[in-house]
Amino acid sequence: MTEPPLPGGATATDGPLTGVRVLELAGIGPGPFAAMLLADLGADVVRVDRPGGREPGLGPGPERDLTHRNKRSVLVDLKSPGGRDRVLALVARADLLVEGYRPGVAERLGVGPADCRARNARLVYGRMTGWGQRGPLAPRAGHDLTYLAVTGALGTIGRPDDAPAPPANLLGDYAGGSLYLVVGLLAALHHARATGVGQVVDAAIVDGAAHLTTLVHGLLAAGHWQDRRGANLLDGGCPFYGCYRTSDGGYMAVGALERRFYDEFTALLDLGPAAALRDDPAHWDALRAAVADRFLTRTRAQWTEVFDGSDACVAPVLSLREAPAHPHLVARGTFATRDGVPQPAPAPRFSVTPGTLRRGPVRPGADTAEVARDWDVPDLVAAPSDHLPDHLPEGR
Repeated sequence: MTEPPLPGGATATDGPLTGVRVLELAGIGPGPFAAMLLADLGADVVRVDRPGGREPGLGPGPERDLTHRNKRSVLVDLKSPGGRDRVLALVARADLLVEGYRPGVAERLGVGPADCRARNARLVYGRMTGWGQRGPLAPRAGHDLTYLAVTGALGTIGRPDDAPAPPANLLGDYAGGSLYLVVGLLAALHHARATGVGQVVDAAIVDGAAHLTTLVHGLLAAGHWQDRRGANLLDGGCPFYGCYRTSDGGYMAVGALERRFYDEFTALLDLGPAAALRDDPAHWDALRAAVADRFLTRTRAQWTEVFDGSDACVAPVLSLREAPAHPHLVARGTFATRDGVPQPAPAPRFSVTPGTLRRGPVRPGADTAEVARDWDVPDLVAAPSDHLPDHLPEGR
């Protein structure tokens, strides 16, 4: 028997969160990514966009932003007459809410935790910020890099003779921010369904990024980590854990930490007597130079063939455009194409309720009537002041 359709075009096989309703107050960075992850896992995520959109120059328009995939959009101006009431009507139907405003902004708009949970006591209210809801820096602006800087995480990345290297926005926004928010939301949802009581999840990038350094702090306390960059086993200080340039300008990544993997690596590299320098850090500079010289004798493709099928823990460093064609990622379906756009497929994998790419990102407000019907909020239909102009500036 065919399963009946669920709101948003979902079916019972669209992911383990099918049937969970999520309200996302539109923002940038970790909030949208967290909501995308929930949507990838089957949740019905409705994004509340505001007229005019976000600041130009901060990425593509919402209808091209892949972190808006699998979501639906309604357009509401919270500052317009009735705007707050329409959002609160959605709140009454939601299981989770995600917002990424500075502390106090949601309260001033009338959609803070107290306002929302007065309408829905089971609601889990997720707050995504860089500095958190309290503390001396809470009201200040910041970005991924500044949040990482104060946690010590940034200071571990890069060469010892150069400035710390910005890790895109992957380590702060997404690892320290989005993923911790999602864990918190799902844990609180479990509690709410067991008790009928929702709560506020205060996810701060500084907290998450600091938490990610737990192992390093343990190593530091035990005397197995030096508190400086490029001097340790996992931060580039070790010559058999790092990246090496090839003759064609490419790079190979080496992670041959354990002895048996190291022995296979040096044999395939044909390193010779220099391989014996492994166990004495005083000789690591000489070992690094010898490894670098060997990698410069062949192209990236040639070295990839040499190490293919081995346990040497060596892999080519691929570009973003190259990665979707890697044979292993093709075999696993790590990347997918939707509407002609290659993109990472939903993760992780589920044996019974796999996540899916149900829809691509849409123009703000495109789903207002559909959401009004599915969530039974007839008053959601946009007021004239909530409509976007016919032509948006590029990037909004």
